[in-house]
Amino acid sequence: MTATTSGWRGWRAAARTALYGPDGFYRRPEGPAGHFRTSVHASPLFAGAVARLLCRVDEALGRPAVLDFVDMGAGRGELVTGVLAALPAEVAARVRACAVELAGRPGGLDRGIEWRTGPPERITGLLFANEWLDNVPLEVAEVDPAGALRRVLVREDGTERLGAPVTGPEAEWLARWWPLPAGEGLRAEIGLPRDAAWASAVGTLERGLAVAVDYAHSADARPPFGTLTGFREGRETTPVPDGSCDITAHVALDSCAAACALPGARLLTQRAALRSLGLTGARPPLTLASADPAGYVRALAGASQAAELIATGGLGDFGWLLQPVGIPDVLAE
Repeated sequence: MTATTSGWRGWRAAARTALYGPDGFYRRPEGPAGHFRTSVHASPLFAGAVARLLCRVDEALGRPAVLDFVDMGAGRGELVTGVLAALPAEVAARVRACAVELAGRPGGLDRGIEWRTGPPERITGLLFANEWLDNVPLEVAEVDPAGALRRVLVREDGTERLGAPVTGPEAEWLARWWPLPAGEGLRAEIGLPRDAAWASAVGTLERGLAVAVDYAHSADARPPFGTLTGFREGRETTPVPDGSCDITAHVALDSCAAACALPGARLLTQRAALRSLGLTGARPPLTLASADPAGYVRALAGASQAAELIATGGLGDFGWLLQPVGIPDVLAE
């Protein structure tokens, strides 16, 4: 009996069906915001910061007649809508906005936003992927009692067992990016599909900047038991590939950066990136409270939201991967 006919599949195939199949989690009308909170949903300040980043890219490009903004994994269009609203009128008038998402176009979205299942072939501007790569399905490997790396198979109910040994390009990827010692039960997620997805997205850029923002880890600090998990209705849960929950795993952004084989790639934290874009989380001066009480309350609320976006141990620890193409580093100090 084969793995397919017995209901056993690798995690990549199982998650692909559970997330993106006809009845998959990401096909649901409520969208990601119904189950978990990203930086986009935490505060409109995030979209404002991305709008300022787009303006910097615009300047670096020499203010082209058409400036692309591509929102990868757009959910229900929250980020692209917020970015357009935050742009100066002169820049907004030149922006060609595109939301990339497998789910259907939500009602009420600005008619000027193109909705598509893949990015345009030629982009001049900013491609922004917020929490996209963590939902690109991948295989999971585990060390067996003999110290060999084997593929983890899973059923629709979440039951797991070990399958065939990991070989070929997947084994080579693990050896380079996530080597595991011979300890029974140690696990790793094989990031090859994410490398390919990122390289393909960056390949659509003629000139501009591609940014991936995600839960991340680096080669010097990989988690020994992997990061595969699920989310449902705002709570972390056991990953079960039946379409009832999100299935996600942290991203090896350093591997993604290398996969593009392009100069200028840079990794930094969200905290550092947003501070470069003007978000500090600093409280407003108390003198404003007496001079403009309403303004003080608004400024205080904004400071609280900014603090959440850059918080250590929270959203501020997210990784940002920047890949410029034909322009300088627009976040350089």
